[in-house]
Amino acid sequence: QVQLVESGGGLVQAGGSLRLSCTASLDTFTIYAIAWFRQAPGKEREFVAQISWSGGGTYYADSVKGRFTLSRDNAKNTVYLQMSSLQPQVTAVYYCPADSRWRGGAVPGTHPYDYWGQGTQVPVSS
Repeated sequence: QVQLVESGGGLVQAGGSLRLSCTASLDTFTIYAIAWFRQAPGKEREFVAQISWSGGGTYYADSVKGRFTLSRDNAKNTVYLQMSSLQPQVTAVYYCPADSRWRGGAVPGTHPYDYWGQGTQVPVSS
């Protein structure tokens, strides 16, 4: 099994920047890819982006392209989500689910994920 811990959340002003971290523990070798989702109060969970653990290939939702950037540090078992400039005024909890296997031709965010963490909260102030 694998455990995921999201961190880096905190109060940020609209238009500001914030970097979130997702750290995997235990059986890291079981991870194929890590994605980011967010969920605002009263809203459905929304796919944000996904990164391949080994190859580093990325896939972004249209809503965040050009503003959010994924990166990884395999030595630290960590994936980063850099959120920059002119962020929408939204308060949400961010999650980083992980896949343990190849999902074939499925579009990232449209299929189930094997592991979920508790999330990290990002309150956005005006």
